[in-house]
Amino acid sequence: MLQVEEAVAEGGDIPAADVGRVRVHLTRAVAHVCPRAWWARRDDFVQDCMVRILGLARRSEGKRLSATYLYRVAYSVLIDEIRRRRRQPETPLDPEELGPATRESDPEAVASGLETGRAILDCLARLGRDRRHGVTLYLQGHSIAETARILDWTAKRTENLVYRGLADLRACLSTKGIRP
Repeated sequence: MLQVEEAVAEGGDIPAADVGRVRVHLTRAVAHVCPRAWWARRDDFVQDCMVRILGLARRSEGKRLSATYLYRVAYSVLIDEIRRRRRQPETPLDPEELGPATRESDPEAVASGLETGRAILDCLARLGRDRRHGVTLYLQGHSIAETARILDWTAKRTENLVYRGLADLRACLSTKGIRP
C-alpha cells in the first residue's frame, strides 16, 4: 500500500517522493481498465486520476491508498468520460460524412441557419472578454466544471459569467428578431 503521509502543513499535498509512485500505479490501473479505442488518451485519464487523488490528499490526513482504490479511481474516471460522451455526442464536420438528408436541405433553412450563425457571432463579439470566453466554451458543449478547469476560474465565477453571458446573448439575439 502507498502511504499518503500526513498532509503537508501548508499545501496538504502528497509528499513529492510518493507522487511518482502514485502516478506509476495509476498508469497501470488506467492501462488495465481503458478500452483499446481510447489508448491514445490514457495520459489524460491518468492526469484526471491524479487530480482526484491529490484532492483526496488535501481532504484527508494519513489515509492509505491501496492498489484497489487506485483501480477504482481509474475506473470512475473512465465511466465519467463515457457518460460525458453520451451526453455530448460528437458530430462529423465533413459534409461527405453527414448523409444525404443534410446535404440536400431546404435552401431557405440553410440561409436562415447561416443568418442565425452570423447573429450569434455578432452578439458574442459584443460580450465582455470573460463572458465571451465562458459562453463560447459552454456553447461548444463544455460543462460549467470543464469550462472552469479550462479557463482556470473558480466554479462560482464561471457559473456567474456563463449564465449572465447567456442572458446577454439571448437579449442581443431577441433585438435581432431571433428567438429560441
